[in-house]
Amino acid sequence: MKVSVVTSVSPELEELWRHAYHDVAVKRGGHALLKTLGDTGHGDDLLSSLVASSTLWIVSEKGLVKGFGINRGGVVEGIYVSPEFRRQKVATSLVKALLASDTPPLDAYALPGDRAMKSLYESLGWKARLLTMRGG
Repeated sequence: MKVSVVTSVSPELEELWRHAYHDVAVKRGGHALLKTLGDTGHGDDLLSSLVASSTLWIVSEKGLVKGFGINRGGVVEGIYVSPEFRRQKVATSLVKALLASDTPPLDAYALPGDRAMKSLYESLGWKARLLTMRGG
């Protein structure tokens, strides 16, 4: 698997982004995460912004985009793997590549109840340190 910074948006990445955006938006905490990422209600604008700032990374193999991650300000802000490629170490490869990059993350976000994401981070030796609670 190849992990690299995204320099332009392909139709394949755009489609994967839209699926990820929808999947995150419907989860508990998803809207708060999207807002934290800088979303203004137009997911395509956020995608363009992440690409322009060189903070969006993709995992690809044999010309297929399998997933992506956002690494900004020392934080893995999100990881999304296409459903057909899950449980194939795509996210693990991505996080390991981010850790080996020039700007390795120190922290990572995981949505409430996302046990798979938490388990991935724990498998790499990370520990939960902060839980944000929100009223009403």
